[in-house]
Amino acid sequence: MYNSIINKEKKISVIGLGYVGLPIALEYAKKVKVVGFDIKPERVEMMKNRIDPSAELEPEAFDGTDIIFTSNPEDLKQCHFHIIAVPTPIDEHKLPDLTPVLKASETVGRILKKGDYVVYESTVYPGCTEEDCVPVLEKMSGLKFVQDFKVGFSPERINPGDKLHTLTSIVKVTSGCDKESAEEIAKVYEIVVKAGVHRASCIKVAEAAKIIENTQRDVNIALMNELSMIFNIMGINTFEVLEAAGTKWNFLKFSPGLVGGHCIGVDPYYLLHKANQLGYHAQIIGSGRSINDSMGQHVANNLVKLIISKEKEITKSKVLLMGITFKEDVTDIRNSRVVDIIHELSKFRVKVDVVDSFADKHEVKEEYGIDMIDNPDGKYDAIIVAVNHAPYIKLDESYFNSISNENGIFIDIKGVFRNKIKGLTYWSL
Repeated sequence: MYNSIINKEKKISVIGLGYVGLPIALEYAKKVKVVGFDIKPERVEMMKNRIDPSAELEPEAFDGTDIIFTSNPEDLKQCHFHIIAVPTPIDEHKLPDLTPVLKASETVGRILKKGDYVVYESTVYPGCTEEDCVPVLEKMSGLKFVQDFKVGFSPERINPGDKLHTLTSIVKVTSGCDKESAEEIAKVYEIVVKAGVHRASCIKVAEAAKIIENTQRDVNIALMNELSMIFNIMGINTFEVLEAAGTKWNFLKFSPGLVGGHCIGVDPYYLLHKANQLGYHAQIIGSGRSINDSMGQHVANNLVKLIISKEKEITKSKVLLMGITFKEDVTDIRNSRVVDIIHELSKFRVKVDVVDSFADKHEVKEEYGIDMIDNPDGKYDAIIVAVNHAPYIKLDESYFNSISNENGIFIDIKGVFRNKIKGLTYWSL
């Protein structure tokens, strides 16, 4: 398979051209023949015009690539090595929603041929590839797993907004369903991954490795969030505590904050689901998720207390919330926990104006039912810097004072304005 691909006798397909799939497709297309498939025709048209719908890649990233963009599944028939990179979200009950990955498996299964390879990059719980996805491939293709086609798992490690840690510069974990496929898949990824490939012993190990990467971060951030609640009661600044503790060489550098997005805020639920299926109650992981999911409510409740302490009528208060994406300097609003602050404040009938330098207002309206405004409107009783977008970090206190009412409050979620705000009542996690 590797030799056929490198000699351009066989093509690679990438199914799902979002934050993960498009960079993979374009990197391969610089070296080999690629078909990029997405179910949304409007996104495909954008990519044909050298536009990344996720606004992560510049038009130059499309230059010198041998790629066909399509939303027609029939075009996948010409490919022999299929990479599935679709989202794996959770549903309203915080249970794994495998719909996208199973639908993608159906699409590939319909065009699967003897000798083909299918590699999953979508984050799943250990066992999902072989127990949930492979049966769909077999059913749709009429072929036999291992005997007729090979499957592997190579977890994505794309970090939205990160221009340093990119696909080619991060060690790639790969795996296969047998010794032959494991080596072939590893070699195919070595075509584009300069940092090298780690060959996992089996598919389940690769799946588990990915899911604990984000679970580890989630649990550590949860600890910081819980500490921030304790220090808030004590009346000491969490970031000052972490700064002092961080002078020890082996103190881990984590900070409190809102944990959203399509990775850290989602992946642990996949592991919790699998553990529950096996009859094990994962206490630390579950507790960490509970703490992190409660932080928006924690911020809102503390703001309400501060407003009341200023002898202001809560139902007549006006708040400016700056930033609604899940992290700084990205357009991605998926699983934004900033929304929790808005919903909690709405329970107290607080008027909240939302601005964001990166988010698309139409996407925000469609996803969350929230109407964003272009610029701050009038004076505010409180300002919340919820996301540290670069344009916001450059603002100074004089600007915030200019849009604040008397006895204004300044909420600095990530503590970046610490010791810079003097005239407004300051609060951070």
